[in-house]
Amino acid sequence: MSDGLAGKVAVVTGAGSGIGLAVARSLAGAGCRVVMADLDPSACVDVGPAGSGVPVAVDLGTPDGVATVVEAATTRFGGVDVLVNNVALAPYRDTFTAVDDAAWQRSWDVNVMSCVRLCRAVIPLMAARGGGSVVNIGSEAARHPKPYLVDYAVTKAALLGLAKALSIEYGARGVRVNTVAPGPTRTSTMDSFLTALAGKLEIDVEAAADRFVNQVRGLPLGRMNEPEDVAEVVLFLAGDRSRQVTGSEYAVNAGGTASV
Repeated sequence: MSDGLAGKVAVVTGAGSGIGLAVARSLAGAGCRVVMADLDPSACVDVGPAGSGVPVAVDLGTPDGVATVVEAATTRFGGVDVLVNNVALAPYRDTFTAVDDAAWQRSWDVNVMSCVRLCRAVIPLMAARGGGSVVNIGSEAARHPKPYLVDYAVTKAALLGLAKALSIEYGARGVRVNTVAPGPTRTSTMDSFLTALAGKLEIDVEAAADRFVNQVRGLPLGRMNEPEDVAEVVLFLAGDRSRQVTGSEYAVNAGGTASV
């Protein structure tokens, strides 16, 4: 069965690296025209055939940044059919009390309000075109928070509630809203963590990755995600094969969720 994505217009935030870049490439490969938003979207210039990808340099933690992205999609391609809310900050926190109001506000603005503002602007456009798909990139941290990612975990939990509420309100208008919740994924952030772990243990980075996967986390599938693993699930939720799926959360974490 076809994904039905050829010729559709997609917006991907945080598209300059990691999961966002992998998602943008997957959607372009399925025939989408893709607006790719990031503080630094330079890695996006070769995504998709010429003319099918539009990199947009913006701060998505601001209302103006979100408005710029929506304007790029509507001016260049006439609307939006797929929205992937991926952009997020995940700073390491030494203690809860060290996270001041400004840090909380910045995490909230980027991780939650970018999604709120984009959904508010884009969902009516989708409904006017007969429907569409919103995919929020959550995290296993929403259900299994860690103190060193306290504000990140809180914001990702908020996205679960938002997705559920929107899926109920807009389902009758053909707009589906789902969440993909990755576990450990080999992004630049994870590689920085593994480099620090390797130095602490006096081993190389790949040995540190193996120890993290098999001893620290005990992932049943024996490896952490690559960004493309997450992108494949996003591609499924964006397209027609998931036409009866909304308000759902898909964990992509190598079996790392040890709960029912």
